Amino acid sequence: VQLQASGGGLVQPGGSLTLSCVASGFDFSRSIMQWGRQAPGKGFSWITDISRSGATNYAGFIEGRFTISRDNAKNTLYLQMNNLRPEDTAMYYCGVGQTRGRGTQVTVSS
Repeated sequence: VQLQASGGGLVQPGGSLTLSCVASGFDFSRSIMQWGRQAPGKGFSWITDISRSGATNYAGFIEGRFTISRDNAKNTLYLQMNNLRPEDTAMYYCGVGQTRGRGTQVTVSS
């Protein structure tokens, strides 16, 4: 299983970013995929997941600001993040089952 997230960066509060995660080594189209994050000094937090049919779940703290999606033809998972806040600063990871890929850093700061 290989999961490579990208698209992170530095953004001002209120800004937007779209993260991508390219997957390989397993049947992506049949898998429930997820995003999570870990802020400095804090534990890992699940953010959202999406089923193979596109059904989604979100953590309450997202408050409608993030959208998960997938392109099964490209084996790619996405996370559209809007209205970013400083407290969203974290390393973001995509995952499948208990496997977490290499993360991408998101920093929200003015």
